[in-house]
Amino acid sequence: MAREKARLKDIAAKTGYGVNTVSLALRGSTRISAAAREIISRVAEELDYVPNHFAKSLVSLKSNTVGLILHDVTNPILTSAAQKIQLALAERGYSVLFATSNGSFEEEVRAIEMFQTRMVDGILIYPLLHSRLDHLQKLRQRNFPIVLLVGLREAGVDAVGIDEFTGAYDATRHLIDRGHRRIGTLIPEVGTPQKKRDGYLEALRAAGIEIDPALIGYAPRHTIESGIEAMDAVMSLADRPTAVFASSDVLSLGALRWARINNLAVPKQIAIIGFDNIDAARFAATPISTIDNDVGELARLAVARLLELVGSEGPLPPPRSTLLHGQLIVRESTTGAKDPPSLRRADVQRAPGTTAVPDRICS
Repeated sequence: MAREKARLKDIAAKTGYGVNTVSLALRGSTRISAAAREIISRVAEELDYVPNHFAKSLVSLKSNTVGLILHDVTNPILTSAAQKIQLALAERGYSVLFATSNGSFEEEVRAIEMFQTRMVDGILIYPLLHSRLDHLQKLRQRNFPIVLLVGLREAGVDAVGIDEFTGAYDATRHLIDRGHRRIGTLIPEVGTPQKKRDGYLEALRAAGIEIDPALIGYAPRHTIESGIEAMDAVMSLADRPTAVFASSDVLSLGALRWARINNLAVPKQIAIIGFDNIDAARFAATPISTIDNDVGELARLAVARLLELVGSEGPLPPPRSTLLHGQLIVRESTTGAKDPPSLRRADVQRAPGTTAVPDRICS
């Protein structure tokens, strides 16, 4: 049999005070004497009383709770973002309900419906499919606060995220500036890495390099093992690449492992660059060049925008997109340990708005 939860009237019965007095005392009201508040607080603790925040939200129409949805809980950059978002919300007096779609669009829709039944004040979400946002746009049209954690422009929903197109352009351009002309890419099959793929392709076009679809390796999942599989596909070509842009550091670690298994020197025989700047890439046996994804700044800006929407009176303001410009971090996987600092600070021809910086551990 489930244990019955203590109620205000149970505390009132044990202390002799009225229910209203108990309620005010537990909220710290100075209308109740300090002595009475102390007695009531002690009894509440003895009875293991837990306030009914759901009932409070029915009255105030505000729960001080935000829903957070990730599409892949195993992705280190997403879990890092989730931690920073939780801390940023806690500083503002909000708690977080968490869900993951596990790579399923239907699970994403169910998570949103669940959050609505729990009366969250708003939702922060990494959507699985950037091309299927109609369910999120409908929420926004109904005046429900929601912020996408991806860098999309004119999505019809507020968005805060990294500029993936420019980051991918910068990463590919770095390989081109190192002299590579046969450049592959590794992208996941799950989700929609459209912006990163477009940035990679645009960098090739801008350099006058012919695009070969065979150089695009698709990873079945977002794992190191899948990175190895995708790398094996592009490196099995008769005219294989001399460099690879991996759309995430997780996939780049798979590429690095493939090179080790097949006894290819990095970067002499195959150069590798990733995306995200996770610790595992920085401290790999051959440190991997990457595009830094500042999840701390993303969390701060996304939380600020969501709470701005939550605090709006009347219709929500027009949706706004904020794109963060990632920084190119150059390490040994593209330059080689013996390259002088001047090469690591090469003047990369970047898309507007980004800055290339050398990684400190390589300086």
